[in-house]
Amino acid sequence: MVILSHANLVFDESTGRISLIDWGSSVFAQLDQDGHYLSNNIMQLMSADLQHSNARMGDIYFIGPEQRTGQLSSPRFDEQGVASTLYALASGQPSRFGRKAIPARSLGLPLEFATLLDSMLSDDLTLRQQAGDYFLKQMPRLKRLVLPELPLFDDQPLLPVWVSPEQRELDTVVYSSRKSFLREHNEEMDIAYVDDVQLERYYKNYLEGMGETEKAFIAAVSRLARYPVVGGLAIHWQPNGIYIDSSLNLYDAKLQRAFALAVNNVVTLARAISKVGTFKACLFNARNTIHISRDSEDIPFVVPTSSQIPYQLAPVLSLEDASKQHSYFEDGKDPDEQLVLPDAIMDDIAKLNLIRHTGCIIFEVTPLYMKIHSYYRLLDPAAEHEFSRLLNSILAKVYLISGEEDGGFMKLPYKDTRRFSQQTQAPQLFYPANPLRFVEPVQQLAEISSKPTH
Repeated sequence: MVILSHANLVFDESTGRISLIDWGSSVFAQLDQDGHYLSNNIMQLMSADLQHSNARMGDIYFIGPEQRTGQLSSPRFDEQGVASTLYALASGQPSRFGRKAIPARSLGLPLEFATLLDSMLSDDLTLRQQAGDYFLKQMPRLKRLVLPELPLFDDQPLLPVWVSPEQRELDTVVYSSRKSFLREHNEEMDIAYVDDVQLERYYKNYLEGMGETEKAFIAAVSRLARYPVVGGLAIHWQPNGIYIDSSLNLYDAKLQRAFALAVNNVVTLARAISKVGTFKACLFNARNTIHISRDSEDIPFVVPTSSQIPYQLAPVLSLEDASKQHSYFEDGKDPDEQLVLPDAIMDDIAKLNLIRHTGCIIFEVTPLYMKIHSYYRLLDPAAEHEFSRLLNSILAKVYLISGEEDGGFMKLPYKDTRRFSQQTQAPQLFYPANPLRFVEPVQQLAEISSKPTH
């Protein structure tokens, strides 16, 4: 049995069945489905605490609005959890928050089921409850629907994805400008004065003041780290559209289709955000991170002599691609970066920038600890000696770094900006009422393509 990435899902490999479970604390409901107190005993009502919910907060990505605002517990909480999970599974997202930009009626689901999910996740309380009642009543019938797999969507990623023929074990981490994005898109004025440490620790709590689509976008970017992938994204929202530069390198061909969906969700959610701004994300292998510690702030950080910044050699770029080099400095300063690197290191980074390569280097500094995250692919084998020398030179100058916070640079392989128009909501797409009309032509096409040619 394999536990999936979602905390409430278990996948049984032997049967292929997915089960929805709950490892959390179960409580007695305080209200029934109609909002009435469950107890009719006046003494029990007088002794019970009916001013506070007995339900725990739960996962903010999946709980409904009543539970999120601390209302008294009821069976409606479970309906919301089920609806959120079904929506997340159908859309390939890690949360319920994309429901406005990517509604269930855009996911190729049967009309009845898509309408049901959208209604259960609606802002309208009455509609949510009516849909919940309908779901419980119709569930025995709905689970018997037979839906042959149809090619309703184009599975190609909206951004370039390089798929390696080799499979590698990676511990992918996403480093992004999510904190500044949270401050910029949060409606609570006090969020601007919350320090970074507190914001990082209670990050999910502060999401509450952000719009749902913005929350969904942040969660979708974080979900990319569920895959063995390295690279980066630079997203620019401008008045005339959205411009995305990217480098995404996947190290498991079997996950290509699922990863394409994760990438496309990021793009679709980005298109639904209308504010002007920039968001950057680096994806690196945490196994390559160099960890350094010191006993006191009065002494410099010293990199162990055995430490090296790893890199890979990659195929040589075409002359056309090489002429469209992307620069470390092209996308501007990341709004989350507060660490100022010393001039000696900046000189090496500027020289490194002239060599054709892709990757990133990030310095994460606290009073007694430093982490150096990196991901590099050298695209010019003839420059390997100089490339390696500059990486070693950067490590040798780490002792010059003072101050705290984060700082770093990302370089994409070449300039290949993709432009997208604004799109508040994905277009409707339902599963056909008569799937057999589509199954037969698809099967015939498969049979024709499989016949040998002479």
